[in-house]
Amino acid sequence: MSDVRHVLVLPDRDAAEEVAAELELRLGLAEEPQLVRDALAGEDDAEDAQWLVVLEDPHAAHDRALLDSLASAHEGWLERD
Repeated sequence: MSDVRHVLVLPDRDAAEEVAAELELRLGLAEEPQLVRDALAGEDDAEDAQWLVVLEDPHAAHDRALLDSLASAHEGWLERD
């Protein structure tokens, strides 16, 4: 398995920034994970947006349980394929 992309869904930008920073430290990433604002369907209000932390994993080396645990600790979740 290769060229994996992990998507962690977080409730707000602050949580997403914290998770991205923690991922950089814990995983020793060469590249910062990408933060993406994801507005909920039919919602225009910024309050109704989730934030995604997108982590490229070209060698499928990152522990999904760790990623899920980190997202859960920030009231989020790891997207499943």
